[in-house]
Amino acid sequence: MPPLEAFVRARTAHYDATWLSPDAEFGHAHVTALGPFLPPDATDAEALRRVAEIACRTEPFAFTLGGVDTFPNGIIHLVPEPDEPFRTLTAALCEAFPSYLPYGGAFGDVHPHLTLDARSATVSETSTVALLEGLLPVVSRAERLDLALWQQNGCRVLTSWLLGSAPAS
Repeated sequence: MPPLEAFVRARTAHYDATWLSPDAEFGHAHVTALGPFLPPDATDAEALRRVAEIACRTEPFAFTLGGVDTFPNGIIHLVPEPDEPFRTLTAALCEAFPSYLPYGGAFGDVHPHLTLDARSATVSETSTVALLEGLLPVVSRAERLDLALWQQNGCRVLTSWLLGSAPAS
């Protein structure tokens, strides 16, 4: 989400700059499809083929990010509308990789979202909305699925697939 990338990078840097990526393709501002996923050393050609097939079957889709909400754990986030295409993509990935539940199975009904901030003594949903003034709503189009590595001092995109495109042979 390019319009929100600078905001999310700034908030990430505020908390821990070791999670910032120099990779221009890496999306700090993103909606997670499935995480955690296979570790890089276990992501074999068959796993990549299965993800490519899912990406191929998933047509690009438009969505809007405008509504701000806060999860019970304090994560302040944007809610994509509609969220069904994200839910469908996550369900397809979970079906293909049943050992990898969204967020390790920590939450029952997983809500697609774009993380903005974390509630604290000095951060609230109201203060976050104020910081976002002029940025919302964001109208976007999901066109790509990334396999991204999230690790301190090493965040980067490992591979990407265009949605609705036949996988390369």
